[in-house]
Amino acid sequence: TRSLSITSVEQPMVEKAQGDKVTLPCTFVLSEEDEGPLDIEWVLIPADNQKKEQIIIMYAVDRIYNHYYAAMTGRMQFTNPDPRSGDGSLDILNLKAADTGTYQCKVKKAPGVQSQKIQLTVLVKPARTKCSIEGSQEIGKDVTLKCASQEGSPLLSYDWRRVSGRQELPATSTLNKNTGELLLKNASQDYSGTYHCVASNRVGTDECSVELNVTPPINTAGIIAGAIIGTLLGLSVLAFLVFCCCKKHREKKYEKEVHHDIREDVPPPKSRSSTARSYIGSNRSSLGSMSPSNMEGYTKTPYSQVPSEDFERPPGQNPTFAPSKVAAPNLSRMGAVPVMIPAQSKDGSIV
Repeated sequence: TRSLSITSVEQPMVEKAQGDKVTLPCTFVLSEEDEGPLDIEWVLIPADNQKKEQIIIMYAVDRIYNHYYAAMTGRMQFTNPDPRSGDGSLDILNLKAADTGTYQCKVKKAPGVQSQKIQLTVLVKPARTKCSIEGSQEIGKDVTLKCASQEGSPLLSYDWRRVSGRQELPATSTLNKNTGELLLKNASQDYSGTYHCVASNRVGTDECSVELNVTPPINTAGIIAGAIIGTLLGLSVLAFLVFCCCKKHREKKYEKEVHHDIREDVPPPKSRSSTARSYIGSNRSSLGSMSPSNMEGYTKTPYSQVPSEDFERPPGQNPTFAPSKVAAPNLSRMGAVPVMIPAQSKDGSIV
């Protein structure tokens, strides 16, 4: 007597890349003796035995139930929309690294019951691979070419090749496939060129390139001397600019002080009244010292030309001239004609 059996080829392990689609096979054949309702379940067996199995999708009583596992909602489906045909395979779309695990297909049709397990491993392809150069690119120096992928599931393997000039790698090169480092010892100008790195694992590859340019040693003494001379020139120019700015600032400050300075040693201008008094006093002194021989010419000078005070005096306060301290000479003894001395009247005019 035949009973229900699973006919799909057993695949204990399946490897797929992240983002790809996988089909977990589960085909079966029913027996005439299996008269009960058909029941198909896909479950995820946890790595921890203490945890319960998680139902992913189920077919029962001619209906599909796919809302049990939220992490795969919208990303899983039966390969055949009608599993009664004998195909209960499961499709998982847009695979993620978290989908890695052990899946089990269970087919029930009383009294027959069969199951099959599949280990799914979701690998991440190498991505964001970068190439770099470490060390001095001078003749005779050791230089290391580095290659590393920032994403990718282990085990990652790296391989270097030369794509310009001579295709083969230099004879002194040493490659570490696990770390991606290519060591070039005692580099020469023949080592210059473009180098290409390929990072790979079981599900994909990624690439990057780098340009190596081996040059003669740099004249460090000349560079240092040039740097010192340039620094001294720069300091000289800076000092000159500072000196000019300070000098200009002092000149502006001096001009400002001179412009606002009030000189105290300059006497104030004399008023007209003091000028008039000085003029009259000097004339009196001259009259007192003159001899009869020169009195004749002096008496002809009009007294109206003597300057007078420009300010008004209140009535009753007209000043009077003090008598001259110089004694008048005895003109009668000299035989000369007496001279009239001018005097000031009450209204301020000279008579």
